[in-house]
Amino acid sequence: MKIISWNVNGLRAIVKKTFFDDLKLMDPDIICLQETKANDDQVSESLESLNGYQIYSNSAERPGYSGTAVISKIRPLNIIKGISIEKHDKEGRVVCLEYEHFFLVNVYVPNSGSELARLAYRQEWDKAFFTWLKNLEKNKPLVICGDLNVAHKDIDLARPKANYNKAAGYMQEEIDGMDRLTEGGLSDTFRHFYPDQTNRYSWWSFRANARAKNIGWRIDYFLVSRSFLPQVNDAFILENITGSDHCPVGIILDL
Repeated sequence: MKIISWNVNGLRAIVKKTFFDDLKLMDPDIICLQETKANDDQVSESLESLNGYQIYSNSAERPGYSGTAVISKIRPLNIIKGISIEKHDKEGRVVCLEYEHFFLVNVYVPNSGSELARLAYRQEWDKAFFTWLKNLEKNKPLVICGDLNVAHKDIDLARPKANYNKAAGYMQEEIDGMDRLTEGGLSDTFRHFYPDQTNRYSWWSFRANARAKNIGWRIDYFLVSRSFLPQVNDAFILENITGSDHCPVGIILDL
């Protein structure tokens, strides 16, 4: 089973580019999208030409903002939207699909913002999300994917010293939130397979020709319950797929 995650930075914009060709090329069984920036009807309309997939979305109350969606060839047993906390569920940041062997959690973690205006909220959200995940994990293993809006270690961004405790995405408070996940029983699949691989990123600023220069950040992840790690055959990053400021990342499962 191939599962892909991609922050598309606007679904209605990316489908006008090469999204459908890219989807055919990647050929996932399931693809999780973040930052759809569309309501549920707009998601369905944008993807209506797809055959053989079911579409599940969770949209923000605010138009054109945030939002997640899952496109799946496999019909899930159950669908959960949000983390059952009203103040955290207004932005459509979580959609979870239950399958036979695992829960698939598609998440778009809040960005702390260029002026760090949401850093305090981000910390609150991280804790609430972790608690929700651990309760969910009591039922069956987790596969968590999406834009976690944090580079975990120095190896995960091109310029760690210049950004540490200065820029959203590499503040110690955000790193602490990621540590909570990885120390709390979840494994970063890409680093499991490629612990020392450098210059592998999933997001690049639109400014200063950053993508061409590969001045990037790895902020898109697949995390799995440690007990589920033997079912993961590989993890990958598809830097050559364009259309967004993020590229797709993925895993291969052997179930």
